[in-house]
Amino acid sequence: MPLPAGPAEPPSSSPPPPHRLLEVGPLRRVVLTVAGLNLAWFFVEVAVALAIGSVALFADSVDFLEDTAINLLIALALGWGVRHRALAGKVMAGILLVPAAAAVWQAVQKWGDPAPPHVGWLVVTAGSAALVNGLCAWLLARARSDGGSLSRAAYLSARNDVLINVAIIAMGVVTALTGSGWPDLLLGLGIVALGVHAAAEVWEVASEEHLAAKALAGEDID
Repeated sequence: MPLPAGPAEPPSSSPPPPHRLLEVGPLRRVVLTVAGLNLAWFFVEVAVALAIGSVALFADSVDFLEDTAINLLIALALGWGVRHRALAGKVMAGILLVPAAAAVWQAVQKWGDPAPPHVGWLVVTAGSAALVNGLCAWLLARARSDGGSLSRAAYLSARNDVLINVAIIAMGVVTALTGSGWPDLLLGLGIVALGVHAAAEVWEVASEEHLAAKALAGEDID
């Protein structure tokens, strides 16, 4: 006859708190949706930018590809610990510099003879991009504090994209009035400044997360 079973032993490790499970799932769905929107609009904008020869629009199209990479990386990194999220945040700070480098390259190539881009296509494409980026920023705004430097990187990038799109539309009006390619060239350099500033902000938040992880682990903080 088998002996009666004793009281069940407590599990060796407790499951993660329910609120953490609820946070990660919705945030992952948001960033994957944003990644899909950015990838689709990258192909639209890069085709128009190359066709009309716009430095600013080309930099913005590369920025769509950068946002795709950032949000895909966030979706992968949400299950990681604080230390690994901080490392991913620093990696994305570098990714934020990609459109800046692309804008510089295009500006150097057009510096000698900055021909004006086609204003009509420029304004229509920038307007549609502003709508897409505005939607992405709205989706990410409510989740930007859940993923630390990861979601902050995505939100900052989407927010900056809306500002860039509005500036491109205004630049199109100036180009139509002056017939000059210099406004497009100068705006491309302005995109460089925005990219560097956003990268610095993300790096700062990631560094703070790294220090917090070291403190929790009982390590010395230099």
